[in-house]
Amino acid sequence: MPTYMGEEEVIKKNMALAQEQIYNVEYMEALPEDVRAELIDGRLYYMAAPTRTHQRLVMFLSGNIWNYIKEKNCGCQVYPAPLALYLEEDDYTYLEPDLMVVCDNSKMDEKGCHGAPDLIAEIVSPSTRSRDYLLKLNKYQSAGVREYWILDMEKDVILIYDFEHEKVFSYGWEDKVGSIGFEDLVIDFSGFAR
Repeated sequence: MPTYMGEEEVIKKNMALAQEQIYNVEYMEALPEDVRAELIDGRLYYMAAPTRTHQRLVMFLSGNIWNYIKEKNCGCQVYPAPLALYLEEDDYTYLEPDLMVVCDNSKMDEKGCHGAPDLIAEIVSPSTRSRDYLLKLNKYQSAGVREYWILDMEKDVILIYDFEHEKVFSYGWEDKVGSIGFEDLVIDFSGFAR
């Protein structure tokens, strides 16, 4: 039977691991299916089971983006977590973004995405806050991700990073949020009941 860690347990385990060895993708792929973790520059970060609100928000985003992609028939695909992102050519980074949009199908295989997705969205939780705002932001930018969304319910903010033009846009939870790279993709977040 799977065992799930709470937020505090995940934070303590991540802090202990920060002092330990360097891990690689092979190690990640050998973890049991019920263990959720990410690897950034060889450092292992365990993830707590997502909350109900987190999952509702993932579905809200996925549904809106999927409907847009279907209507535009643009050949892109939307992938909610958990799906692996092998962001770099090295063996020390393995991520599972909350949501990815990939338009180049050659980057995809059954394991996940190999290379930079066109859009990534991360929903902030207490155990992922510093990774979402710092580590992942830097990784995504340097790997060539075009657009990065940070959705932070605690801070009541939605940030859209346009890496190509080095701009950041800030929205509230009652706003209509427009995509940088997908023309006419606008999500009305007032429709998401928190």
